[in-house]
Amino acid sequence: MTDSPLDQQHVPTDHDVAAEVATGAGLVLLGLRADRSDLDGSALKDAGDRAAQDHIARMLARRRPHDAVLSEEGAEDPRRRSAARVWIVDPLDGTREFSERPRDDWAVHVALWESGRLVAGAVALPARDLTYRMDRPAALPARPDGPVRLAVSRSRPPSFVVEIARRLGAVTVPMGSAGVKAMAVLDGTVDAYVHAGGQYEWDSAAPVAVATGHGLAPTRVDGSPLEYNRDDPWLPDLVVARPEVLGVVREALDRLL
Repeated sequence: MTDSPLDQQHVPTDHDVAAEVATGAGLVLLGLRADRSDLDGSALKDAGDRAAQDHIARMLARRRPHDAVLSEEGAEDPRRRSAARVWIVDPLDGTREFSERPRDDWAVHVALWESGRLVAGAVALPARDLTYRMDRPAALPARPDGPVRLAVSRSRPPSFVVEIARRLGAVTVPMGSAGVKAMAVLDGTVDAYVHAGGQYEWDSAAPVAVATGHGLAPTRVDGSPLEYNRDDPWLPDLVVARPEVLGVVREALDRLL
């Protein structure tokens, strides 16, 4: 397949690649969901994981062939621990929500780690026709008066987060994938997303990149920095919060830890 004249004229930035790949994988997933009404929930999850992974692997190999990749659905890339540039991707964040037509709270994550930090990222919410980019921040909507609004898992909020909500006197807002929860802080649906139930780097890398680009300061629950492309990709907890509530959330976490 040859590049189009447009491809030859425009050299995409890493931000462009992240958004293009995430959005494209989302379109693949939407097509699969629409075309394969014969698949039950479990089969649709598996098919979605495979289709999105195949698309992302193909596009990154085309756009950034010399970079390493860390993907939830891909084989371990032996180059990544010594590579200066590593794409960290979750082809389908929220497989359960994806499999439950017509839920829209699932996402595609694509982020780039370079020499110790996240430098590009995109979170696509395909069923909402939205892609958030690290390099295109928007002002946070005004926060309404009232208690802190805390994003939680719709199906299994961990006891840690339930206790944080109690201490804050927070209103809990159930929703699906990690990417959706983090983006809900940016779109004003919630004020904070606190997760301590276990995650991997691909669950948070793109949401953290995008949130950072929008002026937020995501951390671990103990306040320490989030580190990526480690030997063990397990990164079990995350805090993403609006500046207005970060202090009270941090205080509640410090008292609980």
